[in-house]
Amino acid sequence: MALFERVEQMFETVIQQGHGSLALVFLIGVVFGGIIQYTRVDKFEKIAGFAMLKDTIVPKMLFLAVGLTSIGLYFLIEAGGAHYHIKPVMWQGLIIGGTLFGISMAILGKCPGTGPISIAEGRIDVLVGAIGGLLGGLVFTLYYDDFFKPLMGESAGKLILTEFFKGHEHTVVLVYGIVITLIAIAIPKMELYDEADLAQLPEDERPDKKA
Repeated sequence: MALFERVEQMFETVIQQGHGSLALVFLIGVVFGGIIQYTRVDKFEKIAGFAMLKDTIVPKMLFLAVGLTSIGLYFLIEAGGAHYHIKPVMWQGLIIGGTLFGISMAILGKCPGTGPISIAEGRIDVLVGAIGGLLGGLVFTLYYDDFFKPLMGESAGKLILTEFFKGHEHTVVLVYGIVITLIAIAIPKMELYDEADLAQLPEDERPDKKA
């Protein structure tokens, strides 16, 4: 019963925090999952290929998403349609955590966004990784004050880019978003395929058949 009560509480939290109706949240999740599957970035080869600099689909997708949403989200917030939820910057913790995250992501071939989609597809290796992540979160929670908090370092406060350009916020956001989007377009397209993907490609498009 405790598990069902916890799930119910999660739904109540979504409703009360003004994130939108459950139907809207569910719809956004379905769209997100569809995009992930369409771009195939839920496959091991995509993430591992990115780590080995043999596949650029992931960085192209990330840069494009960051560039476009930076502009859209900023002006949506300015119009009162959304709000910031900024976390304080702790450089020491970010460096340690980012390094561990990158290593784990390269080994598992998944990230927190693509992992659940792969689990839904029935991939046992990702399920094992998710269980490991939950256990890691439990250890982090239990020993945060005694061990992990000192590793985080001092807080540098809640920082956003526009604070460094007072009076030019709109221009900075537009320039930043456009530059990041152009980088996404400029990154050359390289793809690392698995055997199942190669079998679905037309003969003349298979990289192993090209001269």
